[in-house]
Amino acid sequence: MTGTGIAAIICLTLTLINLASLAIALRRLGRPDPEPAMLADVPVTIVRPVCGLETYSEETLTSSFRLAYPAYELVFCVARATDPIVPLVERLIAGHPSVPARLIVGEERVSDNPKLNNCIRGWEAARHDWIVLADSNVLMPPDYVQRLRAAWRPETGLVCSTPIGTRPGSFWAEVECAFLNTLQARWQYVGEALGLGFAQGKSMLWHRPLLEAKGGIRALAAEIAEDAAATKLVRAMGRQVHLVASPFAQPLGPRRAGEVWSRQLRWARLRRVTFPLFFAPEIGTGAVIPMLAAYPAAGGGLPGLAAMLGTAAAWYGAEWRLAARNGWPRSPRFPLACLARDLLFVPIWLAAWVARDIVWRGNAMDIRTKDIRTKPARLGADASAA
Repeated sequence: MTGTGIAAIICLTLTLINLASLAIALRRLGRPDPEPAMLADVPVTIVRPVCGLETYSEETLTSSFRLAYPAYELVFCVARATDPIVPLVERLIAGHPSVPARLIVGEERVSDNPKLNNCIRGWEAARHDWIVLADSNVLMPPDYVQRLRAAWRPETGLVCSTPIGTRPGSFWAEVECAFLNTLQARWQYVGEALGLGFAQGKSMLWHRPLLEAKGGIRALAAEIAEDAAATKLVRAMGRQVHLVASPFAQPLGPRRAGEVWSRQLRWARLRRVTFPLFFAPEIGTGAVIPMLAAYPAAGGGLPGLAAMLGTAAAWYGAEWRLAARNGWPRSPRFPLACLARDLLFVPIWLAAWVARDIVWRGNAMDIRTKDIRTKPARLGADASAA
């Protein structure tokens, strides 16, 4: 087979896979889940770890107090009493006396994951068996709990929601939306539709007895990322991770290029170390490779350029359709943001294979598996004993 034929096959195959994934996401997203009557009026505890002030912290945390759910409590967790977000949380609790809420200060060092360490005391203090772990930057709609509960089925071990980027305040925030929405959220829903649901740590609904039977929340320290550990633990139960019908918003505000790079690189490194076989083909989820393949496949020159533009139009036009169908942010710069995302992801994907640590909110985290991280210590101990 000629090089032109190989290029044509690569372009066509990746484009068809991409369009198929978008069709699956279009079919799955927004499809309402029936309300499970067996869970009606079950009280719920919402645990929100907080750390530092962000652009929309007051709005996202305030949304916790305005849920249209009859029986829930809020437990905020912060590692240090000096954290600048503490006065805001205390003011919100005092301003909403009708909602049972409290702030727990202090962490339990069970892992290298600061968010998980921050959640331990909140989980253990929860009064109810249905517990939601929700990041502080999730904007909760009034029916937040109902939508999580509606996705719970007899075979469910965990219900999650991917973050949907909203309110981009700069071009690079639009690039972040392109990462979060029509790429990452899309593939999360495709995985779930194919029976390969992956947990996402932004919003997680647990039934405490299920998790306690497998070691409780501390068992999520088995991986550097709690959502990766949750995925593997739920599968070990013989259960599935399910996603809400419509994911919840995360308002972004302005973003700089460096912020998008560091955040996406951190997530890519975590995916690479926890699910390497799934991470490897991610390089083919962007339009760069099929666009480059389209050029020689069409014979180069002007026909090749036209083929590249046609490939980009097919990819990004379908993504626009998915964003429009779900009311996600899009502007005239949407195709350019998608192209910037795909160009940026190539070096991110390459860098993810060589990195061994990440920094999250100033915390250095070794992303190697526990066996690899402890091996040098064991070898040193064996040498000393010898």
